[in-house]
Amino acid sequence: AGWFRRLLHKPKPSSAESLKSSHSSSSLPSSSSSSVKSSSSISLSPVSAPDISASDSPRWDKSYDVCICHSEEDVELVEELVSYLEGQPESFRCFLQLRDAVAGSAVVTELCDAVQNSHCWVMLITPGFLQDPWCRYQMHQALAEAPMANGRTIPVLKDVDRKDYPRELWNIYYIYMVLKEKSFRQIRDTVVRYLQELCRSSTRRME
Repeated sequence: AGWFRRLLHKPKPSSAESLKSSHSSSSLPSSSSSSVKSSSSISLSPVSAPDISASDSPRWDKSYDVCICHSEEDVELVEELVSYLEGQPESFRCFLQLRDAVAGSAVVTELCDAVQNSHCWVMLITPGFLQDPWCRYQMHQALAEAPMANGRTIPVLKDVDRKDYPRELWNIYYIYMVLKEKSFRQIRDTVVRYLQELCRSSTRRME
C-alpha cells in the first residue's frame, strides 16, 4: 500500500509537461501562452536571415532592386515611395523612369531594360495605370520575364475596384493601398523577403 501511495504522488515526468505545452496558445491563458513562447524559443535554434547587403550577395547581380511601373499622373505618390525605399537601412536601388531613363533612348528599350535589370517590379495600379498602354506593356514584360516567381511582381491597387484588377495578375496577391505608410512598409517587406530568399537559393546551389 505504501509503494502504491508513493506512485500516486510521484511528480509527472517532463515529457507530460512538454505535451501540455504543445496545445495551441489560443486555448491557454495569457500566462501559459507566454511560457509556451519562451520554451519554444529555447528549444528551437534561431535561423538567422541572410545579409542581403553582403558584398557577395546575388542582389548585386542586377542594377536595381525595384522597378516601379506607374502612370504619369501618379508621379508624386511614386516619388514618395521611392524616397521611402531608398531611405531604408537596406538602401534599395529603385528605377524611376522619369529620373533614370537615358535621354534619347527608345521608350520600349528603356522599359525592357528596366524590367530585366531589376529584381522586383512594383505595379502601381490606379485608374491612370489601367488606361496607359505603356504601363500594360511593362506589366506584360515583367510577367514574361518571370511568370511564376513569388515576390517579384508586386501589384499595388489604389483607387481601383477589385473587379478591375487586371486579369493577367489574378494568380498574384496584391496590396490594397488605404493607408500609404502601411502599404509602403508592406512593399518594403516583400522586397526584403524576395532578396533574402534569393540569397538562400544561391547558397543552396553553391553547397
